[in-house]
Amino acid sequence: MEVHNASVASISERLQQFYSQRQPFRVYHGSTNSTRTSEKNRDNIVDTSKLNHVLEIDNEKKTALVEPNVPMDALLDAAMKNGLVPLVVMEFPGITVGGGFSGSAGESSSCRHGPFDSTINWIEIVLPNGEISRASKTEKPDLFWGAASAFGTLGIVTLLEVQLRDAKNFVELTHYPTSSFADANRKIQGEVANTAVEFVDAIAFSSKSIVVCSGRLVDTVPAGTKPRQYLRRQDPWFYLDVQKRTRKVKQPVVDYVPLVDYLFRWDRGGFWVARYAYKYFFTPFNRITRSLLDNFMHARVMYHALHKSGLSDTYIIQDVGVPHDAVDKFHQWVDQNLNIYPIWLCPIRTRRDEPDSAHGLHADFADPKGPEFMLNFGIWGPGPTDYKKLVHLNRAIEQKVHELGGKKTLYAQAYYTEEEFWQSYTKPEYESVRERYHASHLPSVYDKVKVDENAKNNAMEGSRMPKVLRNVRPFQGLYGVYKAWRGGDYILQSKKGSVNRPLSKQDS
Repeated sequence: MEVHNASVASISERLQQFYSQRQPFRVYHGSTNSTRTSEKNRDNIVDTSKLNHVLEIDNEKKTALVEPNVPMDALLDAAMKNGLVPLVVMEFPGITVGGGFSGSAGESSSCRHGPFDSTINWIEIVLPNGEISRASKTEKPDLFWGAASAFGTLGIVTLLEVQLRDAKNFVELTHYPTSSFADANRKIQGEVANTAVEFVDAIAFSSKSIVVCSGRLVDTVPAGTKPRQYLRRQDPWFYLDVQKRTRKVKQPVVDYVPLVDYLFRWDRGGFWVARYAYKYFFTPFNRITRSLLDNFMHARVMYHALHKSGLSDTYIIQDVGVPHDAVDKFHQWVDQNLNIYPIWLCPIRTRRDEPDSAHGLHADFADPKGPEFMLNFGIWGPGPTDYKKLVHLNRAIEQKVHELGGKKTLYAQAYYTEEEFWQSYTKPEYESVRERYHASHLPSVYDKVKVDENAKNNAMEGSRMPKVLRNVRPFQGLYGVYKAWRGGDYILQSKKGSVNRPLSKQDS
């Protein structure tokens, strides 16, 4: 802990300097899974990139003591060496523990355990005045819940205790084909109500083809059954495999998937977003090309390329949740106005049961009269080529979600006006925590997540890509791939070993 404490002390000293002048700052984490453009100035940067260690795994308490820049694959590796696994593992290996807490994150086990921040026992945080504080659900709960999903606008989280549970070798994954959104919504709710089920999500391939995926942990697979794997170059992409094997059947399809393969099943292809890259680059989309280009088809590389190319400004990238009783209305609107498929569906238990948890951006999650669950829609696909039309469509999504009592995950582009934003999020409970802990002079969450046209323009002007090639297909995308390669993401991915996982004879 000595090295950790020294790093935190250095951060504290730097924040004290900024606070004496009431100067805002930005944090350099070393990586991002956001799709928003941000502008940084070296003079106001606090570098936390070295806070990237798993400090302790406690087998008795079933907890992990983790610094914020530890990515999911490193946390999972450390936990599984001890026969344990986090309650919620975010879908991409490069998403960090701090990002999951300070941003917003959920996965298929969130139907049981809630968003990732609900699986954190306590945090260490350096407040804007330099004070080093500790907060949990029982000790300074206002600060704990205020910092959750606050995107660093209450201070810098420097340490987290993550809840773990016993791991098993495989996930028994049952795919239930359905032919309508109403049927899929009912099936999702039914699987969530089944206490034996531990993971639930779904893939909508069209309005009439939705596959609900329901899983539970198991130690072994039946004799003669071959596990389905998804992380190797020669393996199929998960969504394509599910689509192929459920297309012509009406009965459930049961698979046995190694635990790590299941938890990171979406990494190759970034769900299915990488498929659009093949079309963009005039490249055939088949098993051979997916294998040849595999190193570029992982989320770490894709996010870097997306940032550097600026192509995120041409896509609809939205994660939004609506209560189950609004699912049919929202889907009908999405189908009529967007017609983007596939769509990821993930039920998340958003209600907070802990006392004194009505604080921060999502204070309303503590309201027992509010919805217990929301169904998340992951909507990712090409938008209108006209930027004004793209903005209009994104704003329409945000307005429809608000109308239906839903919430938007803020890692992506946010097109709200400030007034609209605070109609969806609990400003009084958020600002009261900021004032209490010396953060009122910092940019707000809205300032952090809104579309920053100046940052986008400055990023493009600072680009080394020749002006004549900007916004020209495929050169804009090639520039992003080149920057990802130069930045080492390609090399990192090509050298990345598989996460430690137990093996059975059937998996050898």
